[in-house]
Amino acid sequence: MSVPEPTNMPFYAYTAVDKAGRKIKAVMEADNEALILQHLRAEALQVLELKETKKKSGGGFNKGKMKPKALVVFSRQFATMIDAGIPILRCLDILVGQTKDPILKPVLEQVRNDVKGGLTLTESIAKHPNIFSKLYVNMIRAAELGGILDVILDRLSGFLEYENEVRAKIKSAMMYPVLVLAFSQVMLFVLFSFVLPKFKDIFSGMNVKLPAMTAMLFAMGDFMQKYWWTVILMVVAGIFGLKIYGKTPKGRYQMDFLKLKFPIIGELSLKMSVARFCRTFGTLINSGVPMMRSLEIVGETMANAVLAEAIDNTRVSIREGQKLSLPLSQSGLFPSMVTHMIDVGEESGRLSEMLVKVGDFYDTEVEATVKGLTSMIEPLLIIFLGGVVGFIAISVMTPIFTLVNNVSK
Repeated sequence: MSVPEPTNMPFYAYTAVDKAGRKIKAVMEADNEALILQHLRAEALQVLELKETKKKSGGGFNKGKMKPKALVVFSRQFATMIDAGIPILRCLDILVGQTKDPILKPVLEQVRNDVKGGLTLTESIAKHPNIFSKLYVNMIRAAELGGILDVILDRLSGFLEYENEVRAKIKSAMMYPVLVLAFSQVMLFVLFSFVLPKFKDIFSGMNVKLPAMTAMLFAMGDFMQKYWWTVILMVVAGIFGLKIYGKTPKGRYQMDFLKLKFPIIGELSLKMSVARFCRTFGTLINSGVPMMRSLEIVGETMANAVLAEAIDNTRVSIREGQKLSLPLSQSGLFPSMVTHMIDVGEESGRLSEMLVKVGDFYDTEVEATVKGLTSMIEPLLIIFLGGVVGFIAISVMTPIFTLVNNVSK
């Protein structure tokens, strides 16, 4: 296949606002500004800024965030049309017209233009790693080589859809505890900053000797009233410091290691990572991607640096002639059930099937763990808030009882 000649058209960076009020920043290739404006107006986008740039930003069009569901819908519709015998270029034309997501749409337009210019589908989508992950690109590459694009696209859409569902369930389950905790922090801040100082003024006017517990409570109130900005500054500085440290290789590794060792949260994090490893690895192998390449992709898509290192060491061990299950077992990170199932899959020649089954099992375990965690967090929050309120109530009421006793005497 001949390589298409470069178009030498200029690139234009623009900032626009869609109907929902979301700001979109993107780079588009066109002959002149008028064509860009015409295209954006046709998409019902209000242009805020438009200027020529030397080259497009590496890896994608928009800096915004695409809705995960948009890629699922695209993959499923693409699979259906390919299965119906529609040519790839015609499919892309239809999908560009149907796609409403402001982030995905311009990317699909560029993919269509690249395919029309002579690139393969794999080469076209690989130019947009912010939209199409390495998992997606490699599965499409295997699909084109094997002539099973419709099957792989359908498999990809199912994989992405299931991951989105699991992520949504976890977010939904954690929403209530997070809201309760945030509200309690706001109420405590108001209590210490505005309510307790009033009681302190009352007791000071009555010349009541304050118990140690009450004096400590009022001291905390004074500190919050005078130095509340310091507390907020320290919290913000701590969060940013952890983020910056977590971006360094050493910091990320140490923080990921602590995540795995932290009580309850570590178990949940490990189950989520194992489920993702098994499901992604199984899907890649089942789609015809070689094992070594599959392990490389899985390692790069793992969110935990400790597990990614274990997978990388596994690749080295396999290259030296060892079985897949042995280095995974020696890492001490993967549960014995996982390594035993992988061993059985290797022996029986049904590795991808075993991996998918293990992934399904651990996805169920993740849901159960999240439910158990939220059911445990709720009473713990109630106990915590009850303890704080009780401590404040006793601290405030003790001087009042002392005052009443003194008056009665």
